[in-house]
Amino acid sequence: MTRLRDEGAQAWSGEPEFPAKGTDEPHRPASSVGHAVLVMLREVTLVVGIALGLSLLIKTFLMQAFYIPSESMQNTLQVGDRVLVSKLTPGPFDLHRGDIVVFSDSGHWLPATAGESHAGVGEAVRNVLTFVGLLPADSSDHLIKRVIGMPGDTVACCDSKGRVTVNGVAVNEPYLYPGNSPSEEDFTVTVPAGSVWVMGDHRANSQDSRYHRSVRDGTVPIDDVVGRAFVVVWPLDRTGVLHRPSDAFQAVSNG
Repeated sequence: MTRLRDEGAQAWSGEPEFPAKGTDEPHRPASSVGHAVLVMLREVTLVVGIALGLSLLIKTFLMQAFYIPSESMQNTLQVGDRVLVSKLTPGPFDLHRGDIVVFSDSGHWLPATAGESHAGVGEAVRNVLTFVGLLPADSSDHLIKRVIGMPGDTVACCDSKGRVTVNGVAVNEPYLYPGNSPSEEDFTVTVPAGSVWVMGDHRANSQDSRYHRSVRDGTVPIDDVVGRAFVVVWPLDRTGVLHRPSDAFQAVSNG
């Protein structure tokens, strides 16, 4: 029976072939090893670059992570929580009363702090990862509050039962920090077009719209709103969706 040879195989001369002395395996040239390493590094760099690019696109157009630094939204949000903020609201999706929003501090609500200087490779890496959205922003120039009044609404406090009213309708607020009153300050404000009135859930510990009436009567321009916080992602034992309490504002008509 004739044995077929694989295409390209060498013809058998009839003499057995043995590897050269001291060479159990074929020797791979150093140039081949170096080429393989370069190919691997190139592929890793490409994958990392694509991942960072996608993350930056997501942060820019879809969502961003933020770190909660204060107690103003307790017990809904605790210090150290990480939340994801949807940048599709406002935008394709409308803002609503009861939404929790992150907004930039154009009204200078936050106290001025001395800038801290950081150095080292670790800090540079952290800044890059925060910039592309792989680490949460520290919220040093942003605030997070709950929308109580929309453009045209008249928001006031307090009625005969101590409740906040919107367009004359009392709002029962289930998210308030236990033991807090809806407001220790009396106020009445009509929210101008293109703005919202915001308050923290921990009313006794929230420097919100009530305390910044000297700038735009305490309202926040919708253009300053980064997006709506919709989920807690860290720590793991607190992960969960941040639902809008629609029942609280269900009876409120538009202003």
